[in-house]
Formats: sequence, structure tokens, C-alpha cells
Amino acid sequence: MSSTTSRSAPARSVARPPWSRAAWRDTRFLAAGIPLSLPAWLMLLTPKVTLVLLGAILLSVRPLTAAQRGRLRALRGVEIPPLLRSTGTPAGLFTALRTGVSWRQVGYHLVVGPLVAGGALIVVYGWGAALVASTVSGWCWLMPTSSPVQDQWAKLNVPLTVGGLLLLVVLPAAAALLARLDQALAVRMLGPGRTAELEHRIEEVVESRAGLVDAVDAERRRIERDLHDGAQQRLTSLAMNLGLARRTLKDVPSEAMQVIVEAHEEAQAAIDELRDLVRGLHPAVLEDRGLDAALSGIAARAPLPVRLDVEVAERIAPTVEAVAYFTVSEALTNVVKHARASRADVSVRTAGGRLRLVISDDGVGGADAARGTGLTGLRQRTASVDGCLSVISPVGGPTTITVELPCVL
Repeated sequence: MSSTTSRSAPARSVARPPWSRAAWRDTRFLAAGIPLSLPAWLMLLTPKVTLVLLGAILLSVRPLTAAQRGRLRALRGVEIPPLLRSTGTPAGLFTALRTGVSWRQVGYHLVVGPLVAGGALIVVYGWGAALVASTVSGWCWLMPTSSPVQDQWAKLNVPLTVGGLLLLVVLPAAAALLARLDQALAVRMLGPGRTAELEHRIEEVVESRAGLVDAVDAERRRIERDLHDGAQQRLTSLAMNLGLARRTLKDVPSEAMQVIVEAHEEAQAAIDELRDLVRGLHPAVLEDRGLDAALSGIAARAPLPVRLDVEVAERIAPTVEAVAYFTVSEALTNVVKHARASRADVSVRTAGGRLRLVISDDGVGGADAARGTGLTGLRQRTASVDGCLSVISPVGGPTTITVELPCVL
């Protein structure tokens, strides 16, 4: 029963009467486009001012396109996104007109729009002719028999009436077909092309990714502050109280003192672990004193000699600073774990809006991202801010990791 119903619904839509709402809606949509094509028709009908009108149309691409979009939005419920970015200057306009998408708009206003407007005129005229012709017999019947009008139209009233009725049947389909054609061409020629859509999507993805990276970095900062100002301070206070008890309580049993000593040592170990955790989330020195001081702390804590050379002459976004810090930290961790190196060098430079990091060591080399997650993690971290990473690590060493990051997102 449900399949029969689904087949009968299209049949009812096809067999709509000529005076149906859809037929008048299609005709109204077509008629609304006729005034918008008048400049092109004037250019064709008046060759002497063709160049002037052509220039006027080129300068009116934006308002004409906006009017066509408004027509489709209001009468067809179709939203066509805008393409040209308004710069407010003639140079910006002519720069925009050099793009392929804008020339598609010009082609619509010069060729497609006038042709569709011509078809719309025929449809509108056809409706008027159909209404007049279909009522000829009635007007002749109302005329007195002695009227010369009745004598003149006596032989034509029946063919005209039949022709008018046929037009009333055919015109809804013609109007619907022309309206669908106009809508399809307008969406294709006034809307964004495939390349423009992909570029727009890429821009959206880049912006959303940058926003996500900033949000993650901000959340790391918040967690770092909460741990530093909350749990770490409480543990520090607890360790101080246990240390005070350890030094001042002399008359307690040895078993109780042993418990106090163990609790004091555990509290100090927890403070050290929490301090490392906080530093791993987001080092406070990076926010307070900048990238140079933060990297100096990494070099000082490394279990092998690290020569650090930092020369930062441009402003760096906080998110990029955090990525640079953790990239150097993870790279040096990999050197300590796998390279069997005796020293490492870290160079940080800014030039041309890019931050360049070079981490090298004198280890055994042979670093391969396919054999572990260390280099893969570094590559993913740098890619999160549109950075790039390259690794040169022949077997036998040395290994050089080069990272380039944008200074500002």
C-alpha cells in the first residue's frame, strides 16, 4: 500500500491544473528576471552605445548578481553564496574580474540572462494570449447577432478558444521547464565553482584547526595553573608540615616516626612528579619569560651537554612558542633514549615570518619514523600549526632535525 501511495504522489504533481499555484510561481519567478536583463538587451538593440553599456554591465556585476541571488532566494528558496570580496576600490574590482568565477557571472548577465528573459517574455505573452483566446467564444456569444464583431469572429472563435485552452495546458510545463533551467544555470554560473568551494573549505579547515590548537593550548594553560596553584600548593604545605613534625617530634615511638618519615618522603616525591607534570603541560617560564628562557631550562635539565643558540627577532604566537618548546623537548628526549650521543646542539632562528629549529646530535643516527612514534609525534605536532619537519639521519650519524613553524598563525 505504501508503494502505491509513493507512485501516485508524482502523478498528482504532474497533472496539476494550469491555474495551479506552482505555474503562477514559476511565471512570477521568470518575470522577475526580465528587468535585470534590460541592460544586455539595450546593448544588443543599440550598437552605438554597446561599449558604454558593456562597461556599465561590467561595473554592475556585483549589484546585478546580488539582485539575481535575491530573486532566487525570495521566489525559489535557493541560496547562492557570494563570490566576490568587496574591496571598495576599482583596483579590487578589476582584480576580481580577472578570476574565472567572475567571468562566469558576466557570461550569465550578458548571454544566459537575456536568453532566459526572452523566453520569460514569451511565457508572459503566452499567458495573456491564452487568457484572451480561450475567452473569445464567450465574448462573441455576449455580442448581439447584428454586431459586425460577431460576424468577423464567427469562423475563428472556436479555433481561437481551442488554441487558448491548449496554451493554458502547455504553458505551466513550459514555465516550469524554463524556471528550472534558469535556476540551474544561475546556481552554476553565479555560485562558486568546484575550485572555489574547495579553497573555501580548505580555509575553513585551516581556521578551525588553528582555533582548535589555540583552544587546546589555552586548556593546557588552565590545567597548569590549576595544578600549580591548587594541588601543588597543598602538597607543598603537607610536606612542610610533615617535615616540621619530623624535626620537632622527638618523644614519639619509633614506629610512628618511621610513618612520618615515609609520609614526608612520599609527599616530596609527589611534589617532584607533579612539578614535572605541570612543566610537561605548559611551563610557566615560557609564558613569563619567553621561548629563550624556557629552552634554557630544557638544556640545563638534559642529562647530556646541550649547546643552545637562540636568536628570535620577530614576535611569535604563544601557541607556536608552545609547539616549539615541546618539539625541542621531545627531540632531546629521543636523543637521550635512542641516539647514544655525547652532546646535542639546538639552534633557533626567525626569518621571513618563520621560526626555524635545528636539533642535531653526534649519535649513531639511523632515525626512522616508520620504526617508532617519536618522530611521528614530532611531525604531527609541527603539522598542527602548518609547520614542516625534515630528518637527516644516516646510519652512523649524525642526526639533524629541522623544523619550520609560522611565527604567527
